[in-house]
Amino acid sequence: MQKKYLRLLFLALIFPGPAESGNIKNRAEELIQAQFGKEINIQFNKFKLNPDLKTAIAVESKQKFLNDFLYVWKISIGDSLAGYALLDNVLGKSMPITFIVFFDLEGIILGTRVVKYREAIGGEISSSRWNRQFFGKDYTSGFKIGADIDGISGATISVKSMTRGIQRLTFLLKYIKDDL
Repeated sequence: MQKKYLRLLFLALIFPGPAESGNIKNRAEELIQAQFGKEINIQFNKFKLNPDLKTAIAVESKQKFLNDFLYVWKISIGDSLAGYALLDNVLGKSMPITFIVFFDLEGIILGTRVVKYREAIGGEISSSRWNRQFFGKDYTSGFKIGADIDGISGATISVKSMTRGIQRLTFLLKYIKDDL
């Protein structure tokens, strides 16, 4: 019985109900405005992942997607497209970590932020200092922990999951940006 309860709790956290989902979306849009400015237009899309693309990117990034969809925003300033924001989840030690990555039009990372961290330890990956190291990276970057990505003592699993998740979104954007 306890296993069933834990599984239901886990699924509820990965697939939030309308209230949490709305809060995460609202928080993500606040972060988009903080990144791109208040005078932007944002176009939201719940993007369904093609199963073949999902599998190919999971192999390329060495990390599976937790869902069959992710939230994507196209950001415009006036009539000009300025960039993209992709929101996704990765599995930490036992709970999902919800994060957002901001990209320019070429797929270069402008910033990353943790939207919701659910673990008791390892929350240091939410720091702006740690997230700044992804600035300027794209799908050709190494994303090697200990080389170009700093590890965090006590947050090893969170660092690995988040780093692979960010890299995974750089691969994904390369394939989907023309379809957005």
